[in-house]
Amino acid sequence: MAALAPGIPHEMITLLDGAGIDVVIPPSRDQRGVHAVLDGADVVLADWSSALRLGSEEAAGAQGIGYIQNAGAGTDSIDLAAWSAVGVPVASTAGANAIGVAEWCVASALSVLRSLCWADAEVRAGRWPQLEASDRGCGELSGRRVGIVGFGDIGSRCAVRFAAFDCEVSYWSRRRRSREEEHGATHRELDELVRRSDVLVLVVPLTDETRGMIDAARLASMPRGAILVNAGRGGLVDEAALVEALASGALGGAALDVFATEPLAPGSPLRASERVLLSPHIAGATAESRMRIFSMIAGNLTRAMQGAPLQGVVNGASPLVRWRS
Repeated sequence: MAALAPGIPHEMITLLDGAGIDVVIPPSRDQRGVHAVLDGADVVLADWSSALRLGSEEAAGAQGIGYIQNAGAGTDSIDLAAWSAVGVPVASTAGANAIGVAEWCVASALSVLRSLCWADAEVRAGRWPQLEASDRGCGELSGRRVGIVGFGDIGSRCAVRFAAFDCEVSYWSRRRRSREEEHGATHRELDELVRRSDVLVLVVPLTDETRGMIDAARLASMPRGAILVNAGRGGLVDEAALVEALASGALGGAALDVFATEPLAPGSPLRASERVLLSPHIAGATAESRMRIFSMIAGNLTRAMQGAPLQGVVNGASPLVRWRS
């Protein structure tokens, strides 16, 4: 197995070794390192951080790969069509981290609304800004209009959790859900959703359709003082326009777990804004999520070796693995 995903726990490697599966780590965190380990690999564990690509070039040169297992839900670093064209299924662990991401979205919205990061920094610096909190516009989540962009496993769980805080929840998705699946949320067209949301939550995949969808015009249409929460992908948002909206006060704050370029550049103006909660792409990084991901990866390995169809194939290829000599 060529393991492109960073930070694979020792216990997982030990488990795989015990099952007779050799785990090979790229010698470097770049495309050269990817190419070094693809040759001779039967299975590829894709890079959940999206830093290492599995594009058309890699698909064209991959002779022995049976299938690709993504250790996350996002597949924007994988050319799904290219791998489908060469008959290699790409499987996702979508849903494994949905609870963790949904909880992060609620927690970060609360943190920004209450200026918790600012308050923590002030106290650590020796100050006691008790009387300044109200001047910063600290507010309650209860009663806010929350708009969720994307309504898969994560979005639906966000809806349940925000509703528990007495929020009015709406959503946009390419496919309208049944009343039972909506969990009390109201479907709205995207522009209407953005215009009326006090808290806008992005949990939609990055595709050609969604890239740059939250641009300067849509940011300007949001209610003054609204909050943006992005746990989808950085490419969903025009970051330059976001910086301007925050600086002008048009937006009250933002919570960002993902960025157009990761890691976030040291000189990024987002780092300078105390109204932005910055998180290093860890919304789904919980111990519970990790165990669910391990279970799904191990399950597909077992299915592949037994000739059973893979679960979670997302690129339209046959879920039956064709092992290549």
